[in-house]
Amino acid sequence: MSTAPKKTTRTAAPHAADTHDMIRVHGARVNNLKDVSIELPKRRLTVFTGVSGSGKSSLVFDTVAAESQRLINETYSTFVQGFMPSLARPEVDVLDGLTTAIIVDQQRMGGDIRSTVGTATDANAMLRILFSRIGTPHIGSPQAFSFNVASISGAGAVTLTKGGQKVKERREFSITGGMCPRCEGKGKVNDIDLTQLYDDSKSIAEGAFTIPGWKSDSHWTVRIYAESGFVDPHKPIRKYTKKELQDFLYKDATRIKIDGGNFTYEGLIPKIQKSFLAKDRESMQPHIRAFVDRAVTFTTCPECAGSRLSEAARSSRIQGVNIAEACAMQISDLAEWVGKLDEPSVAPLLAKLRANLDAFAEIGLGYLSLDRPSATLSGGEAQRVKMIRHLGSSLTDVTYVFDEPTIGLHPHDIQRMNELLLRLRDKGNTVLVVEHKPETIAIAEHVVDLGPGAGAAGGTICYEGTVEGLRASGTVTGRHLDDRAQLKDTVRAATGKLEIRGANKHNLQDVDVDVPLGVLCVVTGVAGSGKSSLLHGSLPAEAGVVAVDQAPIRGSRRSNPATYTGLLEPIRKAFAKANGVKPALFSANSEGACPTCNGAGVTYTDLGIMASIATTCELCEGKRFDAVVLDYHLGGRDISEVLAMPVTEALEFFGSGEAHTPAAHAILARLAEVGLGYLTLGQPLTTLSGGERQRLKLATHMADKGGVYILDEPTTGLHLADVAQLLALLDRLVDSGKSVIVIEHHQAVMAHADWIIDLGPGAGHDGGRIVFEGTPAELVAARTTLTGEHLAEYVGSPAKPARKRR
Repeated sequence: MSTAPKKTTRTAAPHAADTHDMIRVHGARVNNLKDVSIELPKRRLTVFTGVSGSGKSSLVFDTVAAESQRLINETYSTFVQGFMPSLARPEVDVLDGLTTAIIVDQQRMGGDIRSTVGTATDANAMLRILFSRIGTPHIGSPQAFSFNVASISGAGAVTLTKGGQKVKERREFSITGGMCPRCEGKGKVNDIDLTQLYDDSKSIAEGAFTIPGWKSDSHWTVRIYAESGFVDPHKPIRKYTKKELQDFLYKDATRIKIDGGNFTYEGLIPKIQKSFLAKDRESMQPHIRAFVDRAVTFTTCPECAGSRLSEAARSSRIQGVNIAEACAMQISDLAEWVGKLDEPSVAPLLAKLRANLDAFAEIGLGYLSLDRPSATLSGGEAQRVKMIRHLGSSLTDVTYVFDEPTIGLHPHDIQRMNELLLRLRDKGNTVLVVEHKPETIAIAEHVVDLGPGAGAAGGTICYEGTVEGLRASGTVTGRHLDDRAQLKDTVRAATGKLEIRGANKHNLQDVDVDVPLGVLCVVTGVAGSGKSSLLHGSLPAEAGVVAVDQAPIRGSRRSNPATYTGLLEPIRKAFAKANGVKPALFSANSEGACPTCNGAGVTYTDLGIMASIATTCELCEGKRFDAVVLDYHLGGRDISEVLAMPVTEALEFFGSGEAHTPAAHAILARLAEVGLGYLTLGQPLTTLSGGERQRLKLATHMADKGGVYILDEPTTGLHLADVAQLLALLDRLVDSGKSVIVIEHHQAVMAHADWIIDLGPGAGHDGGRIVFEGTPAELVAARTTLTGEHLAEYVGSPAKPARKRR
């Protein structure tokens, strides 16, 4: 009888493949990073912390994730790369150990007017297949239920070759789509106010058009109408004949020649519809959006009742429900309805659809509906919708990169988000999270703290290690990690009230509430409980409200804090007055631009399929201005030196002496007040972090007239150390006679409030009701709501109700 030889117990050397357990970054210099070198453990949850603008996103998104995506793109053929975005290599010496990076950021989803939550995920596609298979009556393939496909039919003669002979045959074709023919799948129809398009007392030659961007010398707009021959350009529009007015407003597309060039003439109404109304309103520039709001009235399509679908698509039903009704259901209800369907012929499809819908509920988005336009989602909601496709993924060893995934989440929902992040890690993935919330920092296995300051004062690694080590590290984050705002001993008394009666927008259930004025009022509740619907959709129009919402700042690389806030205008005028020249000379987008780079400061070299290379302009050395302009000075500085100043330095510069400019000083004071003193005046808006952009908007709105401010989650992107500064700013606004209403989930802001309005108890149709009104101390003492429970836990112990200040 033979036995297997005994194995000698010896520690085997690790396999070569098992040694690649780190992502190594050496010499990263993207944006404000200062030669950063770091090793990040794979298959672990790493959280990046630091004050806003310290370089977190530059390291995680613009270095690690960007290089991973660039390397993946390079694996495709040259032909395919020609259709893909060209990505430049990040400014870094060594990047080693990278895996496939999947970025789940806060970018708003889709600007297309037809994009919905259902089309942005796989849910709508699966529902269409489901109805095409078991819906009764059967009306066609899945595209018969798509509001993006129009029904088309046609017939005609085709020439075929049969047996060497050419034969003509009649052929017919038809496509059955689900698009509503009246609204073309948009769910809304529009009525255009002609008085906002032109002044009918003038002729075209006299400048009748009042449409933004329509200039008299443009071949594509005004000159087409003036030189078309269909109308008399010298006759006032009100004196047009019926034929001229018909051609002017409604004529179909017709080819015409102007100055030897071919152009297409079409009536003003279809031209406006194509150039303005085909775009999503939220993606328009502010002045274009204001024009559309004035000129166009949108109403629900009377034919499809806003469902976007044709009558045939709405006629097919499953257990009495058509696809439009299914998409309009709250997703948690739709998941329940799908769960009750028992049809063996489509069992795999039903299982996949159930899993997809359950993922919505699991991630805290069960209150949405599939027909919700994707452009109306907040940044946090959009990020969580993107997460859905990754939750059930079979991929492992992937690097998931998240940008503040807890944004827009009530403390009650943060625990659920933490569990999802840990689940992704447990599947063998590397999870990198940029985050400020202590609840999420606490679950990290590895923490990287950047700083110590923001902008030029940041960009270095202050600490890396465990959470406990961070607490003892003495860094800004470490010192503030356990900060807790206390309930106030006294609260302000209201000086008035805003009455909201019978509010029923979205999920609000006939809400009656008095919003106090002259105090800091916080409106809270779980995500989807109806907070934004109550304040942004139900306040009376005459209330004089200044709303600072979460809509992103739109602008090119040429946009900067000086142009966005209007600061550049008084600066240009001050330079012009001091030097006796035109203000236009001091604009890099106008006459003062460097002739080589056209005021961009850099020149771009196109390398075909590779990323364009940006190099500093040799003529202006990146200063953006013509050399002649730089000879003009104000207070001993030229315009490029002024735009290179941080806000704090500029505040002092324009505050006294030769450069004293009160208008500029007032704007700079507001920028400093919201904590943006470190920003340079000419820093491109495209390089600002989410928190910086939010506070920049707040600074611009502080100058608006109006006694009532509504702020939508102003702590978004704010570091723990900056929250106290924000609370002080809110106090200053209230003490100056303003009324401040804040939609917020951060417990520090709740604890600091004078009055809290809590909505709930749940989300969607489980919310929409006022569950508490009173002071923070009363909410903590009562502990009757989810918010009350979490706030009591945050402040440490129940407190006695605060006294109202007399």
